[in-house]
Amino acid sequence: MKCKWHVLIYPFAKRFTYWPQAFLGVAFNWGALLAFAAHSGSLAAPAAFAFACGIAWTLFYDTIYAHQDVEDDALIGVKSTARLFGDQSPKYLRGFQWAATALMALAVVTAADLGGAAALALCGVAGFWAHMRWQMGQLVLDDSARLLRLFRSNRDAGLIPALFFAASAML
Repeated sequence: MKCKWHVLIYPFAKRFTYWPQAFLGVAFNWGALLAFAAHSGSLAAPAAFAFACGIAWTLFYDTIYAHQDVEDDALIGVKSTARLFGDQSPKYLRGFQWAATALMALAVVTAADLGGAAALALCGVAGFWAHMRWQMGQLVLDDSARLLRLFRSNRDAGLIPALFFAASAML
C-alpha cells in the first residue's frame, strides 16, 4: 500500500504553515487528476485546470470555515489562512473565487469533445461564480453561525456546475 502523503500531512499542516487549506485542497482534489487519467489514459490541461480550481475553491470555503475557530486557533497556536488573512480575508476570498471560476472555465473550454455543449457547461461555471458571489455578500467574519451556513452552502456551489456538466454531457 502506497503512502498518500497529501492525506497524511494535512492534519499536521496547521502546526507548521499558515496554509493548511492548501494541503487540504491537494488532498481533496487529487481525484480530479486520477479520474481524468483513469478515463483517458493520460493527463491533459483540463485535468490540471480542474485540480487547480478545486484547490482555489477549497481555499475559499475552508478559509470561511476556519474563521469560526480563529480565536481558539490563536490560543492553542495552530495556523490557518483565516489567521493569516485576518480582517483582510474578504479580499483574499474574492481572489480565490475568481481563481476557482477562471480555472473551472479553462477546464471546460480545453476539454475535448464538448462542442456545442460547452456553452451549457459554461452556464454551470457562471452559476458557480454567482453562488460564491452570494456567499461573499453574506460574509460576516465574526458570526460563527453564519460562517457555518456559508461553509455548508458550498455543497450547492459544487452541485450547480455538476448539474450543468451532466446536462451538457447528454447533448
